[in-house]
Amino acid sequence: MSADPTAVRQPSINARPAGPPSEMGAAIPDSFWGYVKSFGPGIVLVLTWLGAGDLVDNALAGAHYGYALMWGLALALLVRYFLVSIIANYQLMNARGHTIFEGYAQVWKYYPVLLGVGGIVLGHFYESYTIRGSGEALYHLAGERGSVLLWSVFTVILAVVITGKAVYRYLENVEKLILVVLAASLVGGAIMAEPDVGAIVRGTFAFETPSQVGAFGAIIIVVSLIGAVGGSLANLLYPTFMKEKGYIRPEHRRVQRYDLLFGIFVIIVLDLAVWVMGAEVLHPRGITIENFNDLAHLLGQVAGRAGEIIIYLGVLCACFSSVIGYAHGFPKMAMECLYCVAPARKEQYRDTPTKDPLFRAAYFLVAILPLAWAVPGMPGFIWLTVFVNAAQIVLMPLVSIGLIVLVNRKDLMGDLAGNKLHTVVLVLLTLLAIWGSYVTFRAMLAG
Repeated sequence: MSADPTAVRQPSINARPAGPPSEMGAAIPDSFWGYVKSFGPGIVLVLTWLGAGDLVDNALAGAHYGYALMWGLALALLVRYFLVSIIANYQLMNARGHTIFEGYAQVWKYYPVLLGVGGIVLGHFYESYTIRGSGEALYHLAGERGSVLLWSVFTVILAVVITGKAVYRYLENVEKLILVVLAASLVGGAIMAEPDVGAIVRGTFAFETPSQVGAFGAIIIVVSLIGAVGGSLANLLYPTFMKEKGYIRPEHRRVQRYDLLFGIFVIIVLDLAVWVMGAEVLHPRGITIENFNDLAHLLGQVAGRAGEIIIYLGVLCACFSSVIGYAHGFPKMAMECLYCVAPARKEQYRDTPTKDPLFRAAYFLVAILPLAWAVPGMPGFIWLTVFVNAAQIVLMPLVSIGLIVLVNRKDLMGDLAGNKLHTVVLVLLTLLAIWGSYVTFRAMLAG
């Protein structure tokens, strides 16, 4: 993968001394299948992202505008890859061997606190619509027996069983199983819809902005796509997953890059599958999406109940993968941030961090309390998804501005400091975030 522009050489200042096996992290693969078997954090990350808006946003864009806004998806995926790769590069290659959050503490002591609090708040709202989305999907898969609230409660209970002990390998194994089911349902549905490859290519490179169709304008759809796919503090979950997997040394940079690239490939395939169903099934019929059940019409229009089951199964997998990813990731991320400014507390709970009362409080706020949004009368799934993801881009400068400082500090990055490509990418992302914030607020005020 020599074409990866985020790839950098390892300077001598970052050559950390080898320690005992327990401190060396994951084994370095030495074969193709060794690399494949070592993948994990990228899969967990992208499946956590997926239910955080991709499904709905891509279906909305495809249903309302056909393939005209495919360039928005391409832009968002580029934003996602470059930003997360720069974050991972810093954590693995910095001269002091500290985490990305400890790096932010070098910019300003309380910077990690802002990130941790923002992660808990956003994690709560991400869970609000992924729990509700899982509940609604289960409700329809069960033939509308029970209630959305009842199935949402079941979703939370199952998520707590999987993530309650905060063991990463449990999360990774479940996410890999979900990926198999998700790929079968969404890719199978896209194949049934018979995609127009030529139209996909034109939509990716023509940069069209068609006039508004339905309740959502083209620009707000693109901003929501960028917020869902490229922005947000959810990108900072990757360093946490990396650390738990054992990607902790400069020597892990190569396997980490391949891991992330594989994850991006997965999200491209799944996002494209959903977009195809919206563009090929709903768009030609003039059907627009206003509520959750409209998503089932993607295949119900052409395949009856079997088509509805496929899309509801895809929705369930996409949402539930996010439910468990956020429940596991954001509380741990918040504690890493807290311990940057509270070293005594970190030492107190070094061996059992999950027993820290503040961790339990964070877990409750992220994994359990969002169940309240499934109560009848609360905002609908589609509106929660679109506007939460559009609004989250406001927080993107918090990530990118700090990174600009970090990647240019000689004392932290050694010979890698001042990487012009990284700096240019981060500046552009920051400007994009500011523009996106303006568009989002203007659209919300107008709405």
